[in-house]
Amino acid sequence: MKIVLAYSGGLDTTVSIRWLKEKYQADVITVSVDVGQKEDFKKLEERAYIAGSSKHYTIDAKEEFVEKFVKYDIIMNGLYEDVYPLSTALARPLIAEKVVEIAKKEGTEYVAHGSTSKGNDQVRFDLAIKAHMPDAKIITPARSWDVTRETEIKYAKEHGIPIKEESSKYSIDENLWGRSIEGDIIEDPSKEVPEDAFELTRKTSTKNKEKIIITFEKGVPVALNGEKMPLLNLIDNLNKIAGSLGFGRVDHLENRVVGFKSREVYEAPAALCLIYAHKDLEKTVYTPLELRFKKSIDSQWSDLVYQGLWYEPLRETLQKVGVDMNNWVTGEVEVEIGENGLRILGRNSPYSPYSDKIASYNKGWYPTEEMAKGFIEIWGMHSLLARKVRSS
Repeated sequence: MKIVLAYSGGLDTTVSIRWLKEKYQADVITVSVDVGQKEDFKKLEERAYIAGSSKHYTIDAKEEFVEKFVKYDIIMNGLYEDVYPLSTALARPLIAEKVVEIAKKEGTEYVAHGSTSKGNDQVRFDLAIKAHMPDAKIITPARSWDVTRETEIKYAKEHGIPIKEESSKYSIDENLWGRSIEGDIIEDPSKEVPEDAFELTRKTSTKNKEKIIITFEKGVPVALNGEKMPLLNLIDNLNKIAGSLGFGRVDHLENRVVGFKSREVYEAPAALCLIYAHKDLEKTVYTPLELRFKKSIDSQWSDLVYQGLWYEPLRETLQKVGVDMNNWVTGEVEVEIGENGLRILGRNSPYSPYSDKIASYNKGWYPTEEMAKGFIEIWGMHSLLARKVRSS
């Protein structure tokens, strides 16, 4: 029997190797998918073998992650509950897809992952695996075993299984689009998150703030300060610039798919910069009706991605509409980034309907007195007539 395990190198999946091996008397094949996490994949592979892996695969999927997932998070202004840029949620379908590819290559229908029964990731992984392998037999040690982090650490020590240093305190998930932090004091929403929980947004720059110009073409960022570069490089550079200024932290009570609120902490410097700038450029280009419609579908798209429904047809339809609407979202946005937030300084687009010949109070077009009165009369007629009949 072969079991293919999605292996992150963290506590849950590392102890899962030994548990699966003992429970099922199986060969455990581990798969690590590189989506931009700061990880020594050689050491990760060594850790997997020490824990009992029979074979290990490392797959570089950074470019695919950017082109098939992250790019659309920008176009769709993907912010779950208006704050979380979906970093972990976006990566799960891709990781599941790669794990299934290895399962098919190895000729097995048994696929495992390290999600617990309390988290959202179990939903995301299970549904994505089923989308690519409908007959997959999914095994989840953390759900079956019903253990806590403390018992996992104890199990690892008893069995000589190496675990990462931070496993004793925080649970971390990271990729190029963001970093999530859970565990320890963070679980108390009344307490301030300790500084040692953060990594991407520790202030290291001598500057207090910095101005950056982001260039978009059809909704996709293509340049920083006039320098064109691939989106993967642009995200990496912006993570470093914004993160070094202390920008990019998210702390909120999140409504999980599984039915309860949880305190979630994220670091996403580049993601927040790019989505905020993109939203401003859309507002510059769209008509009022388009803007309100786009906000509506952005929210629906974000909910579907967060809820593990990447393969829901509606998500694909909403995304196609968003991409089509972004045909006009080309231009530049200047932002000022600092520890206290991001401020839009200016924007321009060849497709902006803004006109100073109309809008300017000094030299712009003015309607005549009769035109202004006529517009106001028609505009307010519904409201005034309703008020009149309801007041009588």
